Amino acid sequence: MPVSRRAVISAAGVVVVGGGVASPGVAFSAPGREKTARSEDFTGGWRFALVNTDGAEAGEPAVNDRTWRDVTLPHDWSIGLDPVAGPHTTAGSGFLPGGTGWYRKTFTLPSSLAGKRVSIEFDGVYMDARVYFGGREVAYHPYGYTGFAVDLTGLAHTDGKTPNVISVRARNQVPSSRWYSGSGIHRSVRLVVTDPVHVVRHGVFVTTPQLDRETATVRVAVTAVSEARAERATVVVTIRDARGRRVATRSAPAALDGTPLTTTLELRVRDPRLWSMRDPYLYSVETRLEVGGRTVDTTTTRSGLRWFSFHPADGFSLNGERVKLRGVNLHHDLGALGAAFHRDAAERQLRLMLSMGVNALRTSHNPPAPDVVELCDELGIVMIVEAFDCWRTPKNKYDYGRFFDQHSESDIKEMVHAAKNSPSVVLWSIGNEVWDMGTEAGVRITEQLIAHVRSVDTTRPVTMGSDRYRTVPADGSANDRILRLLDGMGLNYNTAGAVDALHAKYPDKFFYESESASSTMTRGVYDRPDLLNTGQDHTPGRRGMSSYDNNLASWTMSGEYALKKDRDRPFFAGQFLWTGIDYLGEPTPFWDDFPVKSSFFGAVDTAGFPKDLYHLFRSQWTTEPMVHLLPVDWTTHRPGAPVAVRVHSNVDTVELFLDGRSLGVRRFDRKTTVHGEPYLETTEPTGDDRTVAGGPFPGSYTSPNGSAGHLYLSWTVPFQPGELVAIARRGATEVARDSVRTAGAPVAVLLDADRDRIDADGRSLCFVSARVVDARGVTVPDAGHLIRFEVDGGRLAGLDNGRQESGENYQSTARTAFNGLALAIVRANGRSGRIRVRAVSDGLRTGTATVIAAGRTSHYAANFPEPISPAPAAQAFPRADASFSGTATAVPSAMLDGDPATGWSTYFRQEATALLPEISSAHETAWVSVDWHDERRCSGVRASFTTDSAHSRPSAITVSRWDGSAFVPVQDIRITWTDRSDEPTLITFGPVTTSRLRLDLTSAHPRTARGFLRLSRLEFED
Repeated sequence: MPVSRRAVISAAGVVVVGGGVASPGVAFSAPGREKTARSEDFTGGWRFALVNTDGAEAGEPAVNDRTWRDVTLPHDWSIGLDPVAGPHTTAGSGFLPGGTGWYRKTFTLPSSLAGKRVSIEFDGVYMDARVYFGGREVAYHPYGYTGFAVDLTGLAHTDGKTPNVISVRARNQVPSSRWYSGSGIHRSVRLVVTDPVHVVRHGVFVTTPQLDRETATVRVAVTAVSEARAERATVVVTIRDARGRRVATRSAPAALDGTPLTTTLELRVRDPRLWSMRDPYLYSVETRLEVGGRTVDTTTTRSGLRWFSFHPADGFSLNGERVKLRGVNLHHDLGALGAAFHRDAAERQLRLMLSMGVNALRTSHNPPAPDVVELCDELGIVMIVEAFDCWRTPKNKYDYGRFFDQHSESDIKEMVHAAKNSPSVVLWSIGNEVWDMGTEAGVRITEQLIAHVRSVDTTRPVTMGSDRYRTVPADGSANDRILRLLDGMGLNYNTAGAVDALHAKYPDKFFYESESASSTMTRGVYDRPDLLNTGQDHTPGRRGMSSYDNNLASWTMSGEYALKKDRDRPFFAGQFLWTGIDYLGEPTPFWDDFPVKSSFFGAVDTAGFPKDLYHLFRSQWTTEPMVHLLPVDWTTHRPGAPVAVRVHSNVDTVELFLDGRSLGVRRFDRKTTVHGEPYLETTEPTGDDRTVAGGPFPGSYTSPNGSAGHLYLSWTVPFQPGELVAIARRGATEVARDSVRTAGAPVAVLLDADRDRIDADGRSLCFVSARVVDARGVTVPDAGHLIRFEVDGGRLAGLDNGRQESGENYQSTARTAFNGLALAIVRANGRSGRIRVRAVSDGLRTGTATVIAAGRTSHYAANFPEPISPAPAAQAFPRADASFSGTATAVPSAMLDGDPATGWSTYFRQEATALLPEISSAHETAWVSVDWHDERRCSGVRASFTTDSAHSRPSAITVSRWDGSAFVPVQDIRITWTDRSDEPTLITFGPVTTSRLRLDLTSAHPRTARGFLRLSRLEFED
């Protein structure tokens, strides 16, 4: 039955919001799209000069200065620099410098524009931007993530011959952000020309005060102005469907003068096609201003008709249908492209998220590029648009806190104006984990920001993300009052018990998890599946995290826990995984370990290659039958060693085979939540929640229905080479399968382009994956070959491999493979034809791929500097390596420095989390090795082991030499042990000549806190 849907926020906190539109006023068209009558793409023809990389204030270089070079916007100068550990970089910035840069463009305007209003609109300049026109400062905009307009009316020459010169100074003093910000004019720029009678910027606002499945009342508020003289104008609004057919039109008079006037029209659309996640249908709203029967201004805005609700007891619903928000957080960088926005790259990221089952996005922690909002409108992804990562109190020396008091009102209003018409946007967030929480100033700021948002838009709830509600705030406290001011609250890393307690105390507020899980992992790295929380390997070159979803910082939870917690609470609107994709900067926990420069939190790495966590969430968030095996490496294990094999699947029955031999069938139990939702889960203790003291599964997360279990199936398989296959069945029917195979020696590079055709517009991108494979095409899981990429008919835009620990330049022509994979981003060069990509690596067969560039061509210059292959870093010898180093100060080189006070150690202590106890558990085995580069003769080793409360001498030692392709055992080994700490144990063997030697060590007390190993000194006998 038809129901009237009105935009209201009731006392109970239930919010029902009318539909919206996408781009208001001036067209927020992506680069390369068709021009509009009032807006011209202004991203070409710029020059750029990087004055310094320390952020010192600096004037504009002279016109003929050789530092100027041609660029096309959007542009990020930091991503093209080499990572460096220095006084003007931080791990938070990805060790990439900022600095001070200048942009300059010279252009002429035709005489036909005489008497017109002329402005230039920037979607984002990072940061502290000053704009000059003809040498005169005309605008200042410090925030790097909001757009702004520069009015040039009366300043610009419009005689068709006199040059106009605009200059922009961007200044990024690092640290200005907790994550990689990029530097420069990183979003689109437009030249906007209008008649003196025109719709003002952001001057169209479309809502649907009444909407049901039979009819829609569409309210269009048009704000216009006449800047020359008073005029009697007519506002004409026409709504068209996706095929361009008119479905409604209406006009109204408007007496315009120099003061903006809003004219509101209501139109009726019959049988509206509602915008939804499954069917993101978009209408267009065409607004015309007429004076004396002549059209003087036209703007077209896409729209989507939908209603939604956030209910404290029932969560989120869209068009009357309850939907869990299956969301992710995404930072704004695009991997190897840095902060320079590119629609193709953003769409690739969002489609990867859709394939994982995602239906929601939180823009962490800043307003997004307008094209991101457009893409979510088109793809059916609902959004939380977020304003700030800090308010008045800064988190970094040079961050937005410096500007908050003076600029926060205009910036948050700009954020709302820019996205107020989007059907995908359902929440406004005024901040994330701000340090002003818990203070009286924080209460006042909350009130002010809410008022600023509602002065523009009252149709959506106002919320924020916070880590301050892991316990229930006291009545009347600042945090209690802040929560009561907001419509709902986003929780960052709350336990299930804390969520339930908040819901009980604030029954009129809705809750969701604005940041969930945050487990850290590296693609292709696996460690200690027996532990719920492992230590971090600090060995240089091996600094990675286990992909068993078992490495957690003190504030975080596993992905499995986050999924179960959200599933079991119908009042919970949903969750936003931290994060969907790895981002540059914030490399927790390796904050001081150069060159570790990107996060480990993503379900997908920076190159766009999925990790195992992607498949865990896909198994819970999608319905198409799937099965995924891990580890994906079925090659590098010792023969006979037990391997923990896990399967993620959304099918209840899976059988595992090794070379055709069944290793058994595992089944999920079919369960039902207390609110009637079916789900698949094993039934067993999980040990993942120490806050659970009672019930049948103490110490394990237990659902309200009394059950506990895992969201994966598991086998323990003694390793032998071959093919491991997982087959998922429903009944007797196979519905999905996955397999991993043992790889042989690497022989070739294979290339795979993600599309076979792109526009020849000088902007469009294709993404070419490179795999190092054996003779049968199996990816070699530990391959790290240097691959040189060559492109004919196009241009390299960037290279990546998803490795967090890498000092390689993102815009070089060569990249090492990481665990067998690398990525080349290839850009059209503005001409039609074939783009040929070659991947060359010494000793491997060259890989090739071909992409066709066709359609629109362009004169735009390349966006990227001439790529430079970095010189290989000089290696110091002898070089030490190890299987695991427990701390950053106890890495393998410390056992060779001659100082007995230092040494290599496997000791780690993983601090307690909200759910897990402190863990300190020795590995069963470990190894260390030494590489001399040149061969030498060796007949013995003096190994000084530390014995103390945490370390014991090993129970066994084996020694191997490198024969050119593998380590092989030495002969006639004899060990003379000593029980004294840091006194040498003598290990002798038959003389060998080799360039490398390795010691394999067995812990005397494995899986205990006293079985760790420490070598304080390692010496060699000739």
